Amino acid sequence: MDLAFANGSPRRLSDVIASGAVWSPDARQLAFTRNSDIYLANPDGAKARKLVTVNGFPNDPHFSPDGKRVRFTLKNMPANTYSLWEVGTDGGNLHPVLPGWRDPPSECCGVWSTDGRSYFFVRNEIHGSNLWVLREPTGIFERQASGPFQLTTGPMSIAFLVSSPDGRKLYADGYAPRGELVSYDGKSHEFLPFLSGISAGELDFSRDGKWVAYVSYPEGTIWRSHLDGSDRLQLTYPPVSAGTPRWSPDGREIIYIDAQPGRPIKMFMISAEGGTPEELLSENQTQLSGNWSPDGKQIIFGRVPWLRTGSEKLDIQVLDLASKKTSRIPGSDELWQPMWSPDGKRLAATSADSRKLLLFDFKTQQWEDWIGNEKSLFVYITWSADGTYLYFDDFATATYRRVRLGQSHSELVADLKGLHRYIGFGAWSGITPDGRPLFVRDVSSDEIYALDVDLP
Repeated sequence: MDLAFANGSPRRLSDVIASGAVWSPDARQLAFTRNSDIYLANPDGAKARKLVTVNGFPNDPHFSPDGKRVRFTLKNMPANTYSLWEVGTDGGNLHPVLPGWRDPPSECCGVWSTDGRSYFFVRNEIHGSNLWVLREPTGIFERQASGPFQLTTGPMSIAFLVSSPDGRKLYADGYAPRGELVSYDGKSHEFLPFLSGISAGELDFSRDGKWVAYVSYPEGTIWRSHLDGSDRLQLTYPPVSAGTPRWSPDGREIIYIDAQPGRPIKMFMISAEGGTPEELLSENQTQLSGNWSPDGKQIIFGRVPWLRTGSEKLDIQVLDLASKKTSRIPGSDELWQPMWSPDGKRLAATSADSRKLLLFDFKTQQWEDWIGNEKSLFVYITWSADGTYLYFDDFATATYRRVRLGQSHSELVADLKGLHRYIGFGAWSGITPDGRPLFVRDVSSDEIYALDVDLP
């Protein structure tokens, strides 16, 4: 962990490795989170001791004004939920702050007012994040907290709360998300609006090239239309937050992932004409990167490295649609992001750390290392329509690249360092049927607001 000063360069704070950290009000202690643990240490990070281990991933710790408690956000990866928890600085009395308030919970990022009378936090909803306050008990005649009470509403999301030292203001990030769909012109090296620059991403094109399915941002709903935008139809609705639609080879169905708080990310299928979605595989595990076999009889999918539980394996599975049975791709342990080649002969995937790109031959049933090194980070791998190239986003170098089948080195397609990208379900990228790269430019409004605090 690094410490930055307003008038100097950052310096290392002991050997602390953390996902979140905060000093106590008297600056005598440092609380920080790492993996599933919360630690206390000296203010310089020395003599760290484990305070508590929780079932999930804690982050954003904050001391109570009296320094006797630590509240934090707890992320439950399998259930896809956020909740607020508290523990004493002696490691005792670990408990949720708002037990049973909302199901599923989706609260995070809480801070106390300076006098400890109010506890502000954010609740994440489908269409944005709003500010709430919990009024803390003040003495022996008031033992129960009152509220929570909602303080903001509207299209702007609230995040990253900081209370002023005098307690009269609350500083917050106000964010109104919006993307602009763009394609990259290799001749002019410019990013040009695609589909009129709609706020959408995660596009997939039907095999005949006449239709496109996409995810609308920030709503997280799936739509389909002709390439000129006509005959537009919404396929999914809140509270579903949907992603990565994939057309069936015959153009009749679309599979997608359904992400809802309180349950793992799952694959669903829906008719391209709309209707009731069908859950593809009933299991209590995360499913991602589903795509069709060329004959439309099977679906290949993977897991997510950072969402798996202790008992969940990371591998690649094939679902037979007729029997609803799954089989495992041999040798696919610790691999993910599977993409079936258009001719059905090969399968591309990446290592769990996304540093290596691999290729599976269905005839020989063998994997081979394709390309990869410590300086690359392969995401959103996509085959060209003819299966000659595999395109990918290299997050490590902020470039979009492709590698030709049979070769062991990639070539630059687009430099992305000047493109401010929208972060939906990751900073998505893809290609059109004719090979034009697609991205989502971030045109959101994002400002810091000072909110006057005047509570009874």
